Amino acid sequence: MRAPLSRFSALVIPGIALPLVLAGCSMAPAYRPPATVAIPPQFKEEPGWAVATPSDAVARGAWWDLFRDPVLDSLEQKVAVTNQNVASYRAAYQAARALVQVQRSALFPSLTASASGTRSQDFAGQNVTGGTGVSTTTTGATVSRYSLSIGASWEPDLWGRLGNTVNQAKANAQASEGDLANATLSAQGELATNYVQLRGIDAQRVLLDRTVADYTRALAITTNKYKAGTVSHADVFEAQTTLSNAQATRADLDRQRAVLEHAIAVLVGENPSTFALPAVDWQPVVPEIPAQVPAALLQRRPDIAAAERRVAAANANVGIQKAAYFPQVTLSSSVGTNSSVIGQLFRAATSLWSLGLSGAMTLLDFGARHGAVVQARAQYDQTVATYRQTVLAAFQQVEDNLAGTRVLAQVAQRRAEATVSASQAETIANNQYRNGIVDYTSVITAQTAALSARQTEIQSVIDRQTAAIALAQAVGGRWSDQPPAPAAAAPATGASAQE
Repeated sequence: MRAPLSRFSALVIPGIALPLVLAGCSMAPAYRPPATVAIPPQFKEEPGWAVATPSDAVARGAWWDLFRDPVLDSLEQKVAVTNQNVASYRAAYQAARALVQVQRSALFPSLTASASGTRSQDFAGQNVTGGTGVSTTTTGATVSRYSLSIGASWEPDLWGRLGNTVNQAKANAQASEGDLANATLSAQGELATNYVQLRGIDAQRVLLDRTVADYTRALAITTNKYKAGTVSHADVFEAQTTLSNAQATRADLDRQRAVLEHAIAVLVGENPSTFALPAVDWQPVVPEIPAQVPAALLQRRPDIAAAERRVAAANANVGIQKAAYFPQVTLSSSVGTNSSVIGQLFRAATSLWSLGLSGAMTLLDFGARHGAVVQARAQYDQTVATYRQTVLAAFQQVEDNLAGTRVLAQVAQRRAEATVSASQAETIANNQYRNGIVDYTSVITAQTAALSARQTEIQSVIDRQTAAIALAQAVGGRWSDQPPAPAAAAPATGASAQE
């Protein structure tokens, strides 16, 4: 009995030991995050903005708190939960995490078990003649057979194919997590943009309501002057035209507001037919986005993180494809027992075992494996280019919005000055008309200029709010964990004073 066992050990044990020694080798290139363009010490459009100690920071993620609007806060909190686009990315991330678990299981042996029981009897009979001369038929004997077996198989990761598959799945899951964060940030930014625009339209509706009331009084004055014979009928028609145009503009604001309200409903995952946002007093808060250093942008932007993880996944895929050049080895073993009696199943005489080693290798594929490796390397180069482009686009967005916030602040100041001047000109024109110094054309010109200036001033505040939202998104939508400081509201201007 010792000789067969020794021969078995001499043949099988080296075959098992060799895969164990080779397991863990990897054909994938050593991974390093790809180099990007040189990172400047500060941003070009706002050098002073690169200070690393922000004075107006908020809790990580809740960048919309800077607007100090409880309605906006409640809407933003819904986006991450009920927005269906975000829900789709969340499901994709969960699926990617599950795939990691599936791929990791291939690193370990698989165990199977089977059991069976059969009972058989033949149909062939025998004619038996008894002592009385009567012939009878008998059936065959009943045969029972029971079996039980347990088997195991394992593929050693000789060339790193399985390990690289796991690494690829992990990197793809991390990229999917970045996609989820980016989709959430995008939806939250779109919601905030729509919300501030809707509130700006509410402010314009208040402005137009007051303007319509002023124009109605002007029409009444002109009509009285016409009846008194001091002005022509043309003045009445001009006053009516100005009033009708203002009323039309006011009605169109309702349409614009409805469109924005419907968009907000979809962003928070609600039916536009049942969703409503009541009008509230306008709060023209223009927040200051906390300063960031350019180097932090690479770690903060979820789309950059996702792009880098896809580079890592593509790098692992190179190793997966290169491993196809080498043989695939599988170890298998089994132990089983069978008997016609259940009680004798586990006796040595009814049991057997086996242990095996098998290998498979493609000898000729006419360049298929080489093509797969070349394709994997090209896909890696593609992900590197995408990553670098994502970084460049991120810096472009930050620089664009830094320039926007800086210039729009100057624009808003000039708009406020224009509103004050236009309002004074309108008052003077109305007084001169009532005293018969100027004709009604001068009044219409002053009224039109004043209304346009007030509307533009409101829009300039909305533009600044929108630019602040875009900048918050451009820097990744999150920053240091510090308690929020009071945000400064926009200075009272001609438009806001009318609210």
